[in-house]
Amino acid sequence: MAEQAMTGTEQTGQLGQLSVTTTVDDEIRVVAVTGEIDQQTSQPLQQALNATTPAPSRVVVDMGSVSFMDSTGINIFIAAHRRLTADGGWLRLAALTEPVQRVVRLVGVDTFIDCHPTVEQALNGRQPHPQ
Repeated sequence: MAEQAMTGTEQTGQLGQLSVTTTVDDEIRVVAVTGEIDQQTSQPLQQALNATTPAPSRVVVDMGSVSFMDSTGINIFIAAHRRLTADGGWLRLAALTEPVQRVVRLVGVDTFIDCHPTVEQALNGRQPHPQ
């Protein structure tokens, strides 16, 4: 994955914090998330998904380092999905950890947002992970 541009909003250092790093790969924004997504930590993720540049209409979120997500994260992803698809783009979630995957399945987000086992598969548009 080529890192053509790097912007980021980061909060690190304390338990329960969230770190978000944004890169661009072939005009697809890749948002790598580390930590916990909840009401207290969600602002960096919201900012990264709401950014209008670079490549605003196609986004892959790398969830491989997310240890916890509550309904705040679900709501952020639903809003981003709606906005991106309305603009002719898409949102794909990749590398969901088991705790996060349970929440996504329980709520049914995986029925309308593509979830992929790896970032590479999400970038290449391969078939979503069977749920």
